[in-house]
Amino acid sequence: MDKTYIIAEAGVNHNGSLERAKKMIKVAAEAGVDAIKFQTFKAENLVSQTAPKAEYQLKTTDKEESQYEMLKKLELDEKAYQELIECCKKHNIEFLSTPFDFDSLSLLVNDCGLTKIKIPSGEITNAPFLLAIAQTRKPVILSTGMSTLSEIELALSVLAFGYLNKKVIPSIEEFLAAYSSNEGQEFLQDKVTILHCTTEYPAPYDEINLKCMETLEKAFGLPVGYSDHTKGIAIPLAAVARGAVLIEKHFTLDKSLPGPDHKASLEPDELKSMVLGIRQIEKSIGRGIKIPTESEIRNKAIARKSLVAKELIHKGDKFTAENLTMKRPGDGISPICYWEKIGKTAQKDYQPNEKV
Repeated sequence: MDKTYIIAEAGVNHNGSLERAKKMIKVAAEAGVDAIKFQTFKAENLVSQTAPKAEYQLKTTDKEESQYEMLKKLELDEKAYQELIECCKKHNIEFLSTPFDFDSLSLLVNDCGLTKIKIPSGEITNAPFLLAIAQTRKPVILSTGMSTLSEIELALSVLAFGYLNKKVIPSIEEFLAAYSSNEGQEFLQDKVTILHCTTEYPAPYDEINLKCMETLEKAFGLPVGYSDHTKGIAIPLAAVARGAVLIEKHFTLDKSLPGPDHKASLEPDELKSMVLGIRQIEKSIGRGIKIPTESEIRNKAIARKSLVAKELIHKGDKFTAENLTMKRPGDGISPICYWEKIGKTAQKDYQPNEKV
């Protein structure tokens, strides 16, 4: 199995503090992840001033403030991102950030040199934004929470249209034509990874539906990963065992901190345990060929049995069920030959427990 790409999702768990964000980079690098991802937005471009909060946000933040007010406190300025990029380079970890508006997309691509773009589940129907993302020609990680297969196909169609850079007026018909074209499919194969996701914080275990990863792979023929919002690390580990090529998981320095996402995130020790578990699972997947391993070959003679004399057998005696039995070690005649021996004549004397 190829190495699973692991993204530690810092999101907005820095609570607007650049120093906390830098500390999160250090923690993520020490945990052994491949990348740390933040969220880049301007609150005035993302939500209206009266937009309500999600139910989980009402539980974890001030009920009296609007979603706009909550997000405004979680913004980082342009200078901060340059410092975060340098910090990532220092700790040898890839910097990623999800853009939520056109200005943020421009900042990340043109000023920060972002290598790949994560599209969050909430933007999967935002066709103008998807088109602008594809026109950057960057690889894309597309989260599919809250989506149907038809919505995912349409999002991929917009991306294909953008990658093709077609000089026609955008329309659903043109999007689908791009998706159906050989060249459009080649772009998608080369640039897009799909993430299965359940958009709830924390996500209930009975709503995870990991089997959907197989459905997505069969439907679109693209690499499929998993973005996890459950408590703990069991589900991302299971996703890797089921073939996820990428795992994204929220983490925090402290679950007790105020903010919308801390309680559904991993703390540093948990993040490290998740990475270790994923790397162990990768080693355990194997090639699917059922043959004895090198370790098993060494243990075969110890664990298996041989035909042995149950009691004293004289030369010329017949082997019978009364004088023949099976005991370890397994470096003699295999018990599979038991019935071939029954009734045959002993060619020598055998002491009890002697291999025949």
